[in-house]
Amino acid sequence: MRVIAVLGALFTATLMTGHALAQDAAAGEKVFNKCKACHDAAQDKNKVGPSLHGVIGRTAGTHEGYKYSSAMVDAGKSGVVWDAAALTKYLHDPKAMVKGTKMTFPGLKSDKDIANVIAYLKQESQ
Repeated sequence: MRVIAVLGALFTATLMTGHALAQDAAAGEKVFNKCKACHDAAQDKNKVGPSLHGVIGRTAGTHEGYKYSSAMVDAGKSGVVWDAAALTKYLHDPKAMVKGTKMTFPGLKSDKDIANVIAYLKQESQ
């Protein structure tokens, strides 16, 4: 399972370079529709979940104005920073990576969908 996570992170990092970003970001925006009820990536606005605008490079559990679970705050204190590898792992199975997270979404099962969402979030983080 660990090998799959590493390969997923490498696949994501490869997709996030050059021309592939624009294509994948557009596809990722469509996948992100599953997330829009709780998160906003286009604007820095908290909803049921924290804003994901600018999430790339952010320490977990630190977005101003959002009340995180203690588990997510602890994840940030332990060094979790939202980069491609951390997001890949989290988006596969949020509750497995951060036991006690408030996020009820079960995760995305498709590596391609995850890579595309990360490309979209990277685009919205610039």
